[in-house]
Amino acid sequence: MTQAEKEQDSGKEKEKERDKEKEKEQQRGVKRPIAPAAIPEPAQEQIQSNFVIVIHPGSRTLRIGRATDTLPVIIPHVIARRHKQGGQTRYEDAWLLREGLNKAESSEQRQNGLKMVDQAIWSKKMSNGVRRTPVSAEQARAYNCQIRPAVLDSSSRVKWTNTSHHPNYLVGEEALYVNPSDCYNLHWPVVRGQLNVHSGSGGSLTAVLADLETLWSYVIQKHLEIPLKELKYYRCILLVPDIYNRQHVKEIVNMLLHNMGFSAIIVHQESVCATFGSGLSSACVVDVGDQKTSICCVEDGVSHRNSRLCLAYGGSDVTRIFFWLLQRAGFPYRDCQLTSRLDCQLLQHLKETFCHLDQDISGLQDHEFQTRFPEAPALLYQIRLGDEKLQAPMGLFYPSTFGIVGQKMTSLQHRSQGNSEDPHDEHYLLSTQSKGDQSSKSAAERKAVSRPGGGLDGELGCQGRMGDMSDMPRGCGSGSAAGGGMLGEMELGPTQGECLMGPGEAEEPLSTHLSRKTAIISQFESKALGLDKAILHSIDCCASDETKRKMYSSILVVGGGLMFHGAQEFLLHRIINKMPPSFRRLVDNVEVITRPKDMDPRLISWKGGAVLACLDTTQEMWIHQREWQRFGVRMLRERAAFVW
Repeated sequence: MTQAEKEQDSGKEKEKERDKEKEKEQQRGVKRPIAPAAIPEPAQEQIQSNFVIVIHPGSRTLRIGRATDTLPVIIPHVIARRHKQGGQTRYEDAWLLREGLNKAESSEQRQNGLKMVDQAIWSKKMSNGVRRTPVSAEQARAYNCQIRPAVLDSSSRVKWTNTSHHPNYLVGEEALYVNPSDCYNLHWPVVRGQLNVHSGSGGSLTAVLADLETLWSYVIQKHLEIPLKELKYYRCILLVPDIYNRQHVKEIVNMLLHNMGFSAIIVHQESVCATFGSGLSSACVVDVGDQKTSICCVEDGVSHRNSRLCLAYGGSDVTRIFFWLLQRAGFPYRDCQLTSRLDCQLLQHLKETFCHLDQDISGLQDHEFQTRFPEAPALLYQIRLGDEKLQAPMGLFYPSTFGIVGQKMTSLQHRSQGNSEDPHDEHYLLSTQSKGDQSSKSAAERKAVSRPGGGLDGELGCQGRMGDMSDMPRGCGSGSAAGGGMLGEMELGPTQGECLMGPGEAEEPLSTHLSRKTAIISQFESKALGLDKAILHSIDCCASDETKRKMYSSILVVGGGLMFHGAQEFLLHRIINKMPPSFRRLVDNVEVITRPKDMDPRLISWKGGAVLACLDTTQEMWIHQREWQRFGVRMLRERAAFVW
């Protein structure tokens, strides 16, 4: 008798025994509870990590690869599309230029910001206890204006992309080197962490999604060598910003599952993946990218919604201000233009090569750089620089230096506006609560808001606790109603708004309360917080003192925007000097981590996505293609590891 037959006979015997027991109980008059019919659990298939593709779309760079790859494929996140008909006006998305730079107040704001930077440089002593001697731009200018380039080679050996075969599109480096005289439009599908939807050519949501699909499909076929028809055997992990646009995420997920044909997907936040990639259980994650800086406190794999901040500046703003400082110092490459993408690439390289945040490096220093452009000779330039190399990256701490006027500079996580495909969302839960629950919640909210320690625009305790942060909104106190748990997640408005309200609002009507909260949030979002102040604000929005202590002891810096020599020590010094005095006594040590496990900080979030693919606990987070087709965006609310 085979093993299977033995097991079958054993099962039959057990069924007979159970039937006999039931008959005996019926004879005795014993009533058994009615048990629901057993629902067989779906067998969890073993997921092979080499069939999981991790996609981390950045504003300037796309990182994509199998979860088993040591390093992802890294290419510029740009696509060039050929004009469909002759005589079309050429369009190109800006790289370093942005709205708000050409206002009447921009120049004055930039000058004022630079004065604050110079004051900060002078006030911090060098390691030998001596203050830095400031170097004026005029000293460098006198030398640089005399410089003439030396010809290294009559040919730069750099060529424009060959378009003689008239490809419909070009991707990555090939797109960057398309000749401006060719009939191609250049698009960056992601800007400041969001889809680049605008009123210009190729700026509709449909066009941007088509660009993403074309770009990602090309990389998967060419670099990962996976035919698109085989994507039905693959799964995808998509990394999204901490403060995300729900409509955009929904459309991208639909594009990946429906259009590209992935069998399943997990959507997760960049900050949480950064903690996975660095091996930390809890951290205040500071992601300094090319165009935006996001800050969020993560504890045990959960992103604290109240602590999320997105600042509308990053590495490209540092590059632009560095160019302005170079011009002031007599930049010898005088044909440099911010409208030229190749010049923008050069400036990016010069920033990464020359800039630093080390106070001990002072005085005038001589450097050299090369220019290699298509159809031009290779040239070598000499340049003398002083404080410009330190002033530019300090713009991250004094963002008024960027000269951006009239733009929204800080974003908070806002409530969902509702979706017709997802009727049982948080709005439904809130509206179906009993009136007693709603009134008690409202009373608790107002009580917390009106307590003396939680004021924003009243200056109660602000100056004493936050030093020179009295000009910005106070964070959540440890006892605020928006602090944590489901109470904070189920408020009518943005949860951070409760942290920003002033005292004395306990008796005002709810409508007045909400409108005032909206006005204060709008005022807060128009301010450009420095990086150190934003970190302190984010940590202060955590629910408990214990969580705040964890965050101060583990500030994780990822992304490529703060990869300057001396950045770790510089940021640590700023945080310690500005943190609330009460926490200076309680926190054992403040630690800033810039290279966990000696990894490239630009790859940590992607690596965390790859780690996520290997965890058994992620089995229940997969959204399958059939489920998406049937339930749509509801699956994100049910399966996402964060509150949708």
